[in-house]
Amino acid sequence: MHSDSLRGAACVALLAVAAACGGEAGAETPKGGPGGPGGGRGPSVTLAATDVATPQLMPLEDAIPVTGNLEPLERAEVRARLEGNVVQVYVREGQPVRAGQLLAVFEAGDQAGNARSADADVAAARSELGTAQWTLDQNRELHREGAIPERDVRVAEGAVAAARARLASAQARRGSTRREVGDTRVVAPVGGIIERRTVNPGEHVTRNASLFTLVRGDVLELAAAVPERAAAGVAAGQSVRFTADGSQFTGRVARISPSVDPGSRSVTVYVQVPNAEGRLRAGTFASGRIVSRVVEGAMVVPASAIREGGEGGGQVVYRVVDGKVNVAPVTVGLKDEAQGLVQVLTGLSEGDRVIAGNVGVLGEGMAVRMAGEGGPEKGKGKGGARGG
Repeated sequence: MHSDSLRGAACVALLAVAAACGGEAGAETPKGGPGGPGGGRGPSVTLAATDVATPQLMPLEDAIPVTGNLEPLERAEVRARLEGNVVQVYVREGQPVRAGQLLAVFEAGDQAGNARSADADVAAARSELGTAQWTLDQNRELHREGAIPERDVRVAEGAVAAARARLASAQARRGSTRREVGDTRVVAPVGGIIERRTVNPGEHVTRNASLFTLVRGDVLELAAAVPERAAAGVAAGQSVRFTADGSQFTGRVARISPSVDPGSRSVTVYVQVPNAEGRLRAGTFASGRIVSRVVEGAMVVPASAIREGGEGGGQVVYRVVDGKVNVAPVTVGLKDEAQGLVQVLTGLSEGDRVIAGNVGVLGEGMAVRMAGEGGPEKGKGKGGARGG
């Protein structure tokens, strides 16, 4: 009798333990499955404030990026036009000069002597022509009176023609010698800045030797390679916004190459940047954007908010709606790579909140918790995903 009582008590105890175990298992997995209406916990993600963005309405530029070095619009090599000794040099590197300004002077003794001799030859030839012309006039008068034969008139006419030829030759030689005298004075062909000086006073230089390199720095030019597919949207006169030496500059498309480079499949676009104040130096690296058009009031989101994975390979964004992740298919328009913005044509409204941070894998219906707002994720770092 005693043993039967013990066995009965043991059975009651086992049933009580089983009932307790069954109640705890039901709390973890309520009816309806994980995350269902039974109150269970499904997957969740914790977001920092910087992980969430709101679509903005703003002007957006359709632009093509270009980079390269800014080079002078003109670079002139000033060379010696004669051989001789340099007497004086008046400019140095970095010095601005105007067109026609005297840069250097050659010793001009021989040239000046030749010019004086040529002047004398012209005077003598002109005197001979005058005498020959007077003789011809006299012979014609005497011939009309019958005093001399026609042969004498013809001889006088030949003398006049010869005198005129000698005068033309003397005048040509005088012009040549005067140019030689002018060549002893080296002047700037255009206004600009002396980039290089390769001559000093007292040096003997040969004809065609380089003396100075002169650059025109009031306008700089960049030759940029634009991909063939994008070149169709580039036209002369379009605005170009540049960043160089930490400053912003505006230029314009001046010319476009008529052919495509067969190796790179690109088109060379020449962009000019005004530099009247000399703020930019030749050779400066610049990055810019050729603006083909501006869309006013475009709805834009950060480029990181656009994800792949829609139906048919479309694009989607993950919105935060009622504390959960909602997948919204979108169509996009312009992309501003410089600012990291994308235009959304359909699928979003101004008041939407989209997930733009790199927060790991997201899915429809996933619970969203904001860092610092309490709950299990409070106190964890910003910007990261937290699995629920």
